[in-house]
Amino acid sequence: MIVFLNGQFVPAEAATVSVFDRSFLYGDGLFETMRVSGGRLFRWEQHAERLRLGAEFLKLRLPCPFAELLRVAGELIERNARPDAILRLTFSRGVGARGYSIQGADAPTLVMTLHPAPVFRPEHPPETRLFTASIRVPANDALATFKTCNKLAQILARTEAEARGADEALLLNTRDEVAEAAAGNFFWIAGTTVHTPPLSAGVLAGVTRAVTLELCAELGLRTEESGIPVAALHRSNGVFLTNSAVGIAEAVELDGQPLPRSPLLRELQLAYQKLLRRETLPK
Repeated sequence: MIVFLNGQFVPAEAATVSVFDRSFLYGDGLFETMRVSGGRLFRWEQHAERLRLGAEFLKLRLPCPFAELLRVAGELIERNARPDAILRLTFSRGVGARGYSIQGADAPTLVMTLHPAPVFRPEHPPETRLFTASIRVPANDALATFKTCNKLAQILARTEAEARGADEALLLNTRDEVAEAAAGNFFWIAGTTVHTPPLSAGVLAGVTRAVTLELCAELGLRTEESGIPVAALHRSNGVFLTNSAVGIAEAVELDGQPLPRSPLLRELQLAYQKLLRRETLPK
């Protein structure tokens, strides 16, 4: 595999980052995970805007214009001959002096890598089994809206879920409301209304979350941002997760108990796949 590292395309085995890089030492950086379909990035503009806002919030200096990032991503896809993949862009503050001060850390590290995209047959759309993690994420956390390079809470939650035989962790916030999954935004259905926690619940401003809200509007489905205790999910009409790698995945089990299932999920999944193909077809 060829990766992009600080202005060069190099074999993965030759791509190394300094042990003094602040992302390695402190998680001082951002990343974006993007779906590649038909050789094109899906919703690049939204990913780029979140990266811009995150860099502004963390006071990180982007090493090049967004147009150049997009050009490099396209070349990386071509060099690896991976028209359907997951592209990860990692952006670190780079090397600086020892300690928390950012003074002197003025040479950012930029990495892009490609990874296989999950494959699902039309008759078997993505599903997941959830386990409610014991760890809590803080409500009203401004950092949570960006993809920072520190994801320890999500790592611990996923580890706990996998130890219980589940696929994914469900995280509650410090108000004991459902916040998000370890690697995805969270939705539930009540009647024909699609609900998702507000960003103030301590959740990522997910690109696929935003896409899903768009699709609901196109399908004439009412949406609402609201909180819910985990015990109420078994009385819902359906639960699902969203992220850029998988799209829309139905949650079929929570803490070892089956969850209600809704035909609206299949409708949303099909609408997402159609949108993905439509927006990434060659112009």
